[in-house]
Formats: sequence, C-alpha cells, structure tokens
Amino acid sequence: MLNSVLLQAPAGGAGTMNLIFIGGILLVFYFFMIRPQQKKQKDQKKFLGAIKKGDQVVTLGGIHGKITAIDENTVTLEVDRGARIKMEKSSISFEASKQYSGN
Repeated sequence: MLNSVLLQAPAGGAGTMNLIFIGGILLVFYFFMIRPQQKKQKDQKKFLGAIKKGDQVVTLGGIHGKITAIDENTVTLEVDRGARIKMEKSSISFEASKQYSGN
C-alpha cells in the first residue's frame, strides 16, 4: 500500500513547474483584471471630486442633466426646464460635455 502511494507522488521538477505555472496565472490575472479595475476606480473617484456646478453630466441610470448644486454626498441636477433631481454623487457616470466633444 505504501509503495503505491509513493509511486503516485510527482517528481521534484514537476512540482516546481506547477508552482511556476500557477505564479504565471496569478501575474496575468493581476495585470489584466485587478490592476485595470483599481485604476478605473481611482479615476472615477478623482472625477467625482472634480465635478463642479454647471457641468453637464450623465448618471448611471442614463439621465442627462446640468449640475445646479453640490453637497458633500449629493448633487442636484436640472434635467428639463427647471425640473430638478437630487441624487447621490456616486451615481454620476461621466461628464457629457467631455464625452461628446471627442476627448
């Protein structure tokens, strides 16, 4: 019984190759999945800190509007002829004027 267990153990070189392969997969995963997501989150946080009154923005729900007031966590958007919506700052997706100007 012990002989059959010992015969199934991988050779020393095969274990090292498996570790190198797994390390390579982890590196690829980091550079193609984790790092770009962190950069995107950092850029979004920077964008939300830079928005100001008068900016044309689009929300995550697709609502287009002009910022009329900014509080710490909320913004007020004018969406149509004086109609205003108060919403969370984090729900703003991007600035419409920059998106449509080709930048």
